[in-house]
Amino acid sequence: MLVAVTDHAVERFRQRVAGALDARPEIIVRVARAVEAGRMTDEPPPGATGARGSVYVRDLVDRSVVYVCRREGAELVVVTLWEQEGGVVAPRVPRRFTNALKRDDERT
Repeated sequence: MLVAVTDHAVERFRQRVAGALDARPEIIVRVARAVEAGRMTDEPPPGATGARGSVYVRDLVDRSVVYVCRREGAELVVVTLWEQEGGVVAPRVPRRFTNALKRDDERT
Protein backbone atom coordinates (compact mmCIF):
# COMPACT_ATOMS: atom_id res chain seq x y z
CA MET A 1 0.00 0.00 0.00
CA LEU A 2 1.29 3.44 -0.91
CA VAL A 3 1.38 6.02 1.89
CA ALA A 4 1.27 9.80 1.42
CA VAL A 5 1.56 12.39 4.18
CA THR A 6 0.07 15.89 4.35
CA ASP A 7 2.09 18.87 5.52
CA HIS A 8 -0.23 19.16 8.54
CA ALA A 9 0.58 15.60 9.62
CA VAL A 10 4.31 16.31 9.28
CA GLU A 11 4.03 19.37 11.53
CA ARG A 12 1.99 17.47 14.14
CA PHE A 13 4.60 14.68 14.10
CA ARG A 14 7.42 17.16 14.64
CA GLN A 15 5.54 18.81 17.52
CA ARG A 16 4.46 15.65 19.29
CA VAL A 17 6.69 12.72 18.42
CA ALA A 18 10.09 13.70 17.06
CA GLY A 19 11.71 16.88 15.89
CA ALA A 20 13.12 15.04 12.87
CA LEU A 21 14.53 17.19 10.11
CA ASP A 22 12.68 15.18 7.46
CA ALA A 23 9.73 13.59 9.24
CA ARG A 24 7.74 12.59 6.13
CA PRO A 25 9.78 9.43 5.34
CA GLU A 26 9.67 8.38 9.00
CA ILE A 27 5.87 8.72 9.08
CA ILE A 28 5.56 6.72 5.85
CA VAL A 29 7.67 3.88 7.26
CA ARG A 30 5.83 3.87 10.60
CA VAL A 31 2.38 3.83 8.99
CA ALA A 32 3.33 1.17 6.42
CA ARG A 33 4.74 -1.13 9.12
CA ALA A 34 1.71 -0.63 11.35
CA VAL A 35 -0.65 -1.43 8.45
CA GLU A 36 1.34 -4.57 7.65
CA ALA A 37 1.06 -5.58 11.31
CA GLY A 38 -2.74 -5.21 11.16
CA ARG A 39 -2.98 -2.07 13.31
CA MET A 40 -5.43 -0.29 10.97
CA THR A 41 -9.13 0.03 11.72
CA ASP A 42 -12.19 1.93 10.54
CA GLU A 43 -13.40 2.12 14.15
CA PRO A 44 -12.42 5.42 15.78
CA PRO A 45 -10.54 5.14 19.05
CA PRO A 46 -12.06 6.62 22.22
CA GLY A 47 -12.10 10.41 22.03
CA ALA A 48 -11.98 10.60 18.22
CA THR A 49 -14.74 12.40 16.34
CA GLY A 50 -15.00 9.56 13.85
CA ALA A 51 -15.14 11.54 10.61
CA ARG A 52 -16.77 9.50 7.86
CA GLY A 53 -14.22 7.74 5.67
CA SER A 54 -11.38 8.00 8.18
CA VAL A 55 -9.05 5.11 8.87
CA TYR A 56 -7.04 4.93 12.08
CA VAL A 57 -3.55 3.45 12.30
CA ARG A 58 -1.89 2.94 15.68
CA ASP A 59 1.90 3.31 15.73
CA LEU A 60 3.91 0.17 16.53
CA VAL A 61 6.65 1.99 18.42
CA ASP A 62 4.66 4.69 20.23
CA ARG A 63 1.31 3.03 20.90
CA SER A 64 -0.38 6.20 22.12
CA VAL A 65 0.07 7.82 18.67
CA VAL A 66 -2.83 7.33 16.26
CA TYR A 67 -2.53 8.37 12.61
CA VAL A 68 -5.78 9.60 11.07
CA CYS A 69 -5.83 8.64 7.40
CA ARG A 70 -8.06 8.67 4.32
CA ARG A 71 -8.08 6.12 1.53
CA GLU A 72 -7.52 7.51 -1.96
CA GLY A 73 -7.74 4.49 -4.26
CA ALA A 74 -4.74 2.29 -3.52
CA GLU A 75 -3.09 5.06 -1.50
CA LEU A 76 -3.41 5.82 2.20
CA VAL A 77 -3.12 9.55 2.97
CA VAL A 78 -2.05 10.48 6.52
CA VAL A 79 -4.10 13.60 7.29
CA THR A 80 -3.13 14.19 10.91
CA LEU A 81 -2.14 12.39 14.08
CA TRP A 82 -2.97 12.67 17.72
CA GLU A 83 -2.05 11.10 21.01
CA GLN A 84 -4.61 9.02 22.82
CA GLU A 85 -5.07 9.83 26.48
CA GLY A 86 -5.02 6.97 28.93
CA GLY A 87 -2.49 5.08 26.84
CA VAL A 88 0.81 3.56 27.82
CA VAL A 89 2.43 6.99 28.08
CA ALA A 90 0.82 10.33 28.86
CA PRO A 91 0.41 12.62 25.81
CA ARG A 92 3.35 14.94 25.18
CA VAL A 93 0.93 17.81 24.57
CA PRO A 94 -1.81 17.83 27.26
CA ARG A 95 -5.41 18.18 26.09
CA ARG A 96 -5.81 21.51 27.90
CA PHE A 97 -3.54 23.12 25.30
CA THR A 98 -5.43 21.70 22.32
CA ASN A 99 -8.75 22.64 23.93
CA ALA A 100 -7.48 26.22 24.38
CA LEU A 101 -6.74 26.33 20.64
CA LYS A 102 -10.30 25.18 19.87
CA ARG A 103 -11.69 28.08 21.91
CA ASP A 104 -9.59 30.51 19.85
CA ASP A 105 -10.91 28.97 16.63
CA GLU A 106 -14.50 29.54 17.77
CA ARG A 107 -13.84 33.26 18.31
CA THR A 108 -12.81 33.91 14.71
